[in-house]
Amino acid sequence: MVDAVASLGCVPFEMDAWGVDVAMSGSQKGLMTPPGLSFVAANDRAREAHQRAGLRTPYWDWTVRDGESHYQKYAGTPPEHLMFALRQALDMLFEEGLDNVFLRHRLLAEAVRRAIAVWKKGKAIDFNIAEHVERSDTVTTVLMADGRDPGPLQDYCNAKCGVVLGAGFGKMKGKAFRIAHMGHLNAPMVLGTLGVIEMGLGALRIPHGKGGVQAAVEWLSESVRP
Repeated sequence: MVDAVASLGCVPFEMDAWGVDVAMSGSQKGLMTPPGLSFVAANDRAREAHQRAGLRTPYWDWTVRDGESHYQKYAGTPPEHLMFALRQALDMLFEEGLDNVFLRHRLLAEAVRRAIAVWKKGKAIDFNIAEHVERSDTVTTVLMADGRDPGPLQDYCNAKCGVVLGAGFGKMKGKAFRIAHMGHLNAPMVLGTLGVIEMGLGALRIPHGKGGVQAAVEWLSESVRP
């Protein structure tokens, strides 16, 4: 199950083909389960190196976690409610089909990018990642230009429409906001979020190109045919 879990989420992950020895993940975001579960996938080379490791602790010891006793696989009492939630999330992903999941996230991510590409013409916002091919299909970070604080836009979207935009982390704190397009997400959710942002840009008189939401709609209507 660990290998299957490591492959899921928003974008393809080919652990063996890419030569990844150890992969870690969490239950939230792409796996659509509340935070609290983490996963480790380790190949034979990593397991062999583990046998020679001299800094093992009971908490992180793979030998203990991978033993015959099921309860030892968890760092304490198994979080049964999260396990049931994860089972449901996996069933949803496999029912949709992984190729369809990856395609859905790619289309929704590009819809977000199409909207931002229009908004940025006002020169008040911009992409954090300059090169289009390097932008993620999981989340888009939007920079505010000229030292503008994203807080008023975030507050407006939340207070007026109940849409919470992610805050910038680290060096991006107070300089950017984030739009997620991963996990349990569909076109109405994304288009609704983009519509609220465009509404906020207008209400707060933040310079922006007009028609960002329409650009997103056109991209999806061209890409998703009957």
